[in-house]
Amino acid sequence: MPASLAIVKRKIVSTKNTRQITSAMQMVSTSKLNQIQHHTTTYQIYAAKVESVIAHLAQSHAFGSSSAGQASSVSPLLTQRPVKKTGILVITSDRGLVGSYNSNVIKSTLDFMNEHDLNADNSVFLTIGNTGTEFFTKRQMNVAYEYTGVNDVPKFEEVREIVKTVTEMYSNEVYDQLYVVHSHYVNRISSEVEVSQMLPISEETLGDIVDSKEAENADQVSPAYDFEPSEDDIFSVVLPQYAESKVYGAILDAKTSEHASSSNAMRAASDNAGDVIGSLELKYNRARQAAITTEITEIVGGQVALE
Repeated sequence: MPASLAIVKRKIVSTKNTRQITSAMQMVSTSKLNQIQHHTTTYQIYAAKVESVIAHLAQSHAFGSSSAGQASSVSPLLTQRPVKKTGILVITSDRGLVGSYNSNVIKSTLDFMNEHDLNADNSVFLTIGNTGTEFFTKRQMNVAYEYTGVNDVPKFEEVREIVKTVTEMYSNEVYDQLYVVHSHYVNRISSEVEVSQMLPISEETLGDIVDSKEAENADQVSPAYDFEPSEDDIFSVVLPQYAESKVYGAILDAKTSEHASSSNAMRAASDNAGDVIGSLELKYNRARQAAITTEITEIVGGQVALE
């Protein structure tokens, strides 16, 4: 076999092996996506109930109000103060091979920083995922907290420690407001990056939740509450649960988007490998046909010379 044919054949075999790997990775990502979608569906029921309770309390003005710089008497999570530093919780993946998933999140984070004139001096980063940690650390950003190794289907217990750290840093005035940046899963072929304010909790940060509840209750009397055992005891339970639901929901959503992006990236890689294989096989067949034609011509020419 001519050397050129051997090289092309070796490339064909190598590309076929690569396609087998990417196809297997696509199947794994699709399986993980199906698992987390089932888990997310059941969790969303709980999260919707927590949001409903919080929205009703906000409508009834049970949160009260705290002027800037003054601690809330209800919960530290409600305390509003002048913004000296902004916390940014960025959720990325621990690995690559997920298409544009990480780059979209990082780009949206940088755009958000430009819009709000944020830099290393007036911002604090909390990163979930190795990609975001490495990116912002290399750029000399203030990464005050990092978490890696989130499960493919995250468990609620994982989030408790994250939420505890996030809220303690807010209470200790490491930052004065907190935004969450993550990739929101739309469907299996589409996702979009969301940037939402998490702390301090107020009617403004609740935003669309309160608006939707007000629309639902437009013809009803505004809710009022009598608290038992006490208002502080109720909020000490409800508000941390709301914070947990927000962070856990964002991580679940981000992981769902990550698996979908990985599946799409591996499918695209498999399709591209198939195109390369087709092109190489055509090239191989043409070269092989040319080699055979040359051999036949030489044989016929030799026979004619003998005659």
